[in-house]
Amino acid sequence: MQVDLGDLNAFVAVARAGGFRDAARLGGVSASGLSEAVRRLEQRLGVRLLNRSTRTVVPTEAGRGLIERLGPALHEVELALDVVNGYRDRPTGTLRLNVPMAASRLVLPALVPAFLAAYPDIVLDVVVEDTFVDMLAAGCDAGIRYEERLEQDMIAVPIGPRVQRFAAAAAPGYLARRGRPEHPRDLTLHACLGGHFAGSTPLDWQFERDGETVNVMPRGPLQVRLGGGADLAVQAAIAGTGTVYLFEDWLRPHFASGALVPVLEPWWQSFSGPFLYYPGRRLVPAPLRAFIDFIRAQGA
Repeated sequence: MQVDLGDLNAFVAVARAGGFRDAARLGGVSASGLSEAVRRLEQRLGVRLLNRSTRTVVPTEAGRGLIERLGPALHEVELALDVVNGYRDRPTGTLRLNVPMAASRLVLPALVPAFLAAYPDIVLDVVVEDTFVDMLAAGCDAGIRYEERLEQDMIAVPIGPRVQRFAAAAAPGYLARRGRPEHPRDLTLHACLGGHFAGSTPLDWQFERDGETVNVMPRGPLQVRLGGGADLAVQAAIAGTGTVYLFEDWLRPHFASGALVPVLEPWWQSFSGPFLYYPGRRLVPAPLRAFIDFIRAQGA
């Protein structure tokens, strides 16, 4: 038997208040609405629940039995709704992000510690994934991707540096042995440490200067899967194995230490920074809304 939860709540409110008018005043609803709800409930159950007179309203024996059983159950419902309201009204719970390795290394470290300090009730679960996955199917609330890989019908919010560059570099010892490339095409004579995404062929290295674009297919002794394998390519370059091509910010610490030397810098290609993306603008989970507001306030 299907019974409307609202009608049950109306019956309990009237029984506890001892009348329709008092229940209406306490609940901020109309007495006539409560009366109609109780009438529907009695018709659905086929028994009288309240004895009514012009002065008093008291539960029948069936009504008293129903109240005794309903009280704890309705209390549990209220507690459950309070939990849901907590997720809606205050930033608490888990925020699950799907991000590429570059974002986990170059974007999030500047944001995450301050965000978690500001919202101690939020747990941030970061899934690092460089393949192009369905963020929602993966059970994530939002993702970070670059513009060319954004899913359609998603809301996008800028996050991290708005302009980035790919950089080419090699160890001083390697350049002393093999010479320094002056033009991107010179790389065809060098050992290049290339990369690829899962299931794809090695990616071109792209360079641009004064309107001229040059694509170079890297050839050399090492190919790595981009993301997780990038550090191996960097370490191989530091060891003098060949030339590496990666995010400038990823290589910058090695430029500062002298372990790697920038090459072809006038040709380094710029591209727009990443975006946080998520589905729809309505009913955004509180942890995600807090993160969106935070990165906007940071100008990230």
